[in-house]
Amino acid sequence: MADHATTSRATPPSPAVAGALPRLVAFDLDDTLAPSKAPLPAVTAGLLCQVLRSADVAVISGGAFTQFRTQVVDQLVDADDAELERVHLLPTCGTQYYRYRERRWEQVYAEGLDPEQRRTVLEVLEREARKLGLWPLDPWGPVVEDRGSQVTFSALGQHAPVEAKSVWDRDGAKKEALRAAVAPLLPDLEVRSGGSTSVDVTRRGIDKAYGIRRLLAFTGLRPQDVVFVGDRLDRGGNDWPVLSTGVTCLPVTGWADTVALLEHWVDAARTA
Repeated sequence: MADHATTSRATPPSPAVAGALPRLVAFDLDDTLAPSKAPLPAVTAGLLCQVLRSADVAVISGGAFTQFRTQVVDQLVDADDAELERVHLLPTCGTQYYRYRERRWEQVYAEGLDPEQRRTVLEVLEREARKLGLWPLDPWGPVVEDRGSQVTFSALGQHAPVEAKSVWDRDGAKKEALRAAVAPLLPDLEVRSGGSTSVDVTRRGIDKAYGIRRLLAFTGLRPQDVVFVGDRLDRGGNDWPVLSTGVTCLPVTGWADTVALLEHWVDAARTA
């Protein structure tokens, strides 16, 4: 899968490549299940609810749980309690884990940064972004967000429209410049590119591979029981680390590709 994924942004798989519905399907969120920071499109939410009748679904992303609730949970209006209990939410790249139990969402674990670390990260991100001319003059919302287990810099603000975000850093050079400037100043922490305009800071060793491995441990599933779908499985993308976990990885170029995969799995479940 690794070689295929390095060119995946130009060549999403045909739905037939996905095979039968696995025991668990894990998804990146922004630009995989939905446009960046937007709620799940109705067609995606409806298909996910149908998949939940036969399989577990996980969502892993750098966003906070509040973002997961708005984008994902609030859109699963057709899922009953039994189906919601098959949902696994892993905010901030798996440093937090939520399950639906007794009609409410419970935090299974959280591995946060301590307050002093978070203060230092906030200061370093702002200082280095200003030095590089990457601090926005008129942002859409907060530029740096403390998510407890992760601190995130969003170059245009947390609520920037997709259209603005898509053109801000087409080749990733701006994000990489900030990451490269910040990383040596935070040697005990992990600094990595996040979404289209973001840089994330967590405890060292935290990435989506970490989150997937924790998910496997908690569910007791084997890598061959899981399929991961993401839009940044290209080398250096924030989904790329998942390839190291041994789960099957399917690259997409956007949420419309994911809809095609979901339709295939729903049809496969019906005929199984």
